[in-house]
Amino acid sequence: MEEIKSLSLDLETYSDLDLSKCGIYRYAESPGFEILLFGYAINGGEVKVIDLALGEKIPEEILNALIDDNITKWAFNASFERICLSYWLRKHYPDNFSSYSISDDTVGGYLDPSSWRCSMIWSAYMGLPLSLEGVGAVLKLGEQKLKEGKDLIRYFCVPCKPTKVNGGRTRNLPEHDMTKWYLFKKYNIRDVEVEHALKNRLENYPVPEFVWEEYHLDQEINDRGILLDMGVVENAISFDEKSKDELNAAMKALTNLENPNSVTQVKQWLSDNGIETESLGEKECRSSYKDCIRGSTRCAITSAAAIEKQRQKISGHAEHRLPRW
Repeated sequence: MEEIKSLSLDLETYSDLDLSKCGIYRYAESPGFEILLFGYAINGGEVKVIDLALGEKIPEEILNALIDDNITKWAFNASFERICLSYWLRKHYPDNFSSYSISDDTVGGYLDPSSWRCSMIWSAYMGLPLSLEGVGAVLKLGEQKLKEGKDLIRYFCVPCKPTKVNGGRTRNLPEHDMTKWYLFKKYNIRDVEVEHALKNRLENYPVPEFVWEEYHLDQEINDRGILLDMGVVENAISFDEKSKDELNAAMKALTNLENPNSVTQVKQWLSDNGIETESLGEKECRSSYKDCIRGSTRCAITSAAAIEKQRQKISGHAEHRLPRW
C-alpha cells in the first residue's frame, strides 16, 4: 500500500437516538450506535467503502492512520466522523485508540482534532453553503450528491415504525432491501467523491493556518464540554412537573379557559379583554399588558422554554463529558 498522507472519510451510521435532539456526543455514545458504512480514499485516490454492517473489517493500516497525527483526515463536517470514530474505536478496537491532553482531562475519550480538517469549515470560510449538496450545486462540481440519499438515510439510519407490513420491526437492516443497500453504498462513495472534488476546486484558496488552529480549539472546547450541576438541572425539572397542575388550575380560575396552555385560546382571551398581541413573550407581558391581567399571562409564559433547555442538558450530556454538556 502507498504511504498514507491524507484520508478522505465519510460515515453512514445508525443510532436509536435522534441526532438533532441530543447532539453528536450523546448520539454516538448510545449502546444502539453503529457505523454501517466506512467510505474512504487514500491521498485523493479511488474511493472504497467498508461494509461494516455486513461484517467487513477496516484494514489495520487504516485503523492506524486514524490515530496517526502525521496523517491528515478530511471530512465534510469532520466533527461527526471524529466523534463517531472515537466511540467506535474505543468500543471495538481499544488498542487502536489514542487521545490527547492529560489522562485526567475529559477530552481523553476523543481522537485528537489537530490532524483533522473539515471541508465544511473551508466552505464557510469561502462564503459557500454549509451543506455538501449546496456546495456541489453552487460550484457546479462534476460529482453531485445522490438525491436519493435522504430517503436512504431515513430507511437505514434511524428506527422505523413497526407495522403489519414490516412484521413489527423497529429497524431496517440491509437484508430487508438489498437493492436499497447497494444504492446506499454508492451514496456513501459519492459523498467522498464530492468532498474531494470540493477540495480540488478550492485548492487555490487555502484556509489560513490560524483558522485551522481556531477550529481545533473549538473542537477541544466541545470535547471538554461545560460544567453543569446536574442536581440543579434535575431539581428544576422536578419542580416544574410539580407546579404544572397548580399553575394550570390558577390559569383556569383566572381565565375560564378550557385549555390555558393553548396560545390561541390565551390570545383570544386577551383580545376579549382589550389586548391585541402577536406574542406571549415575557417582554410583551411586562411592558404592554394591563396590570389586572399580568398575573394570568405570566402563568401562561412561565418557564416552558427554560425547562426545555434543562431537558436538553440531560439528553445531550454524554459519559466522557460528565458532568458536562
